Amino acid sequence: MSEEETRVEKGISLDFRDRMSYGDYLKLDTLLAAQEPLTKSHDETLFIVIHQVQELWLNLIVHELELAIGKLRSDETGIAFKALARISRVQEQLISAWDVLSTMTPSDYLTFRNQLGQSSGFQSYQYRLVEILLGARDRRMLGPHKHRPEIYERLETAFHAPSIYDEAIAVVARAGFNVPRDLLDRDFSRSRPSSEALSEIWLAIYRAPQKHFELYELAEELVDVEDHFQQWRFRHMKTVERIIGHKTGTGGSSGVGFLKTALEKSFFPELWEIRTRL
Repeated sequence: MSEEETRVEKGISLDFRDRMSYGDYLKLDTLLAAQEPLTKSHDETLFIVIHQVQELWLNLIVHELELAIGKLRSDETGIAFKALARISRVQEQLISAWDVLSTMTPSDYLTFRNQLGQSSGFQSYQYRLVEILLGARDRRMLGPHKHRPEIYERLETAFHAPSIYDEAIAVVARAGFNVPRDLLDRDFSRSRPSSEALSEIWLAIYRAPQKHFELYELAEELVDVEDHFQQWRFRHMKTVERIIGHKTGTGGSSGVGFLKTALEKSFFPELWEIRTRL
């Protein structure tokens, strides 16, 4: 191609000897060197990349959840809504990632599975942190992270702090609704049962959405997040079933059976219960 035919425009920078390039900014040398298969299996690279990509997306979800929690606490609901909407879009990427992993057959996986030892997605501290920020409280789930004090401390801090749903309930209380004190002043490290009183409050909000539109939108943003989270969990479970059937998981769990138990859990139970009553 002659100089006259080139697509490179006159103002495009070409010399990066003393400048920051795209690869420098993104630390691509480090990022792309992080895929280190333990075997010669062609499919192990796919397995590594999918899980690394999911960890990057989880990192962004944590980033946005922490922002949303802080903004709800200071009644900056608009910014919180934006963060929650972004989380839902990120979750779509997490869900679709299972479609890529599903191109790996059971036979493909068996070419490297034994090399994984006891490593398992159950040990993802970012996934655990997302669950905690959404409201899950199960101390035994923190066990795999005790050998990493800085990670364990971060999880412990979140474990004892209000979840995003706790902050949403506090927003509802500040809006003038009679939220029971035991929902506002409590030990946030403990799970709480579904509250009939809180269900009645959400029911009143949903019955007059125009009058309470900000709270109505808050509830729907939360439902979006949980809906996508459960879709991710379901696709995870079905992908595992497709690849290993009902074998025991590498981390020692029952595999598919264990993953199914998560589908029965709800972060925001009252927001789902009221739909039957409307």
